[in-house]
Amino acid sequence: MIEGVKNVGVVGAGVMGAGVAQTFAAAGYAVRLRDVGEAPLTRGMSAIKKSLERIVAKGKLKPEERDATLARISPTTKIDDFAACDVVVEAVLERFDVKKAVIEDLDRVCRPETILATNTSSISVTRIASTSKIPGRVIGMHFFNPVPVMALVEIIRALQTTDATCAKIVALTEDIGKKARVSKDSYGFVVNRVLVPMINEAINCVHEGLAAPEDVDQMMKLGANHPMGPLSLADLIGLDIVLDIMETLYNGFDDSKYRPSPLLKQMCDAGYLGRKTGKGFFTYEAHG
Repeated sequence: MIEGVKNVGVVGAGVMGAGVAQTFAAAGYAVRLRDVGEAPLTRGMSAIKKSLERIVAKGKLKPEERDATLARISPTTKIDDFAACDVVVEAVLERFDVKKAVIEDLDRVCRPETILATNTSSISVTRIASTSKIPGRVIGMHFFNPVPVMALVEIIRALQTTDATCAKIVALTEDIGKKARVSKDSYGFVVNRVLVPMINEAINCVHEGLAAPEDVDQMMKLGANHPMGPLSLADLIGLDIVLDIMETLYNGFDDSKYRPSPLLKQMCDAGYLGRKTGKGFFTYEAHG
């Protein structure tokens, strides 16, 4: 553990929030995991248990370590339970209004020295920080899915973020076994600014009839040595999230090169969002 950080809060028990909570707990931190109701909390804790079971089954984690990790996570529906947290990571919906409300709630209950990190994948961290009464303590901490597996955490400095806040979050990221890479604030940051437009172009290739989805994926795997094709990756991320990021880039930069593919919009309108709905560019069974 790094100095000054013992208790970590995570707001949002969805896929990303559950993964973030698991990662901190596995590194020895006491974690408060909060969501708006018991049902999403139950789903989040169930996902964490299943994830840990898979690691145990692979022989990479002892059963007693699994139990200790789970014991460090305390689910709650009360925002006031974050009063004792040293760092809070919000992992709620990728909507500015929702994140703004969370930051305002955390401002009310957290100590002035508590760091507030946002797991946003594309929204301006500077804009999010501006909603806090202490904007210097707000920073981007962009994890990648699946959180327990992916090594990178993009650390995004808002215009207001202090050097002390950035240094502590970089140290914390390394302490939980991740690789921290720091960037200035910009729409999409680095990874999604490069990755998501590539996915969008792969979707355009299907939209224009250049090749079938499976062939586009195979070409990128065999020709560019990608471990996963861009359309399979889009299904894994969620086509609604891909669309959100493209629209953020398009509106933020006012540049036509970031225009979302018409097919991407249509598929989202149809509810074909990828793995989480069972259908995207490919069809999935109940267990993926």
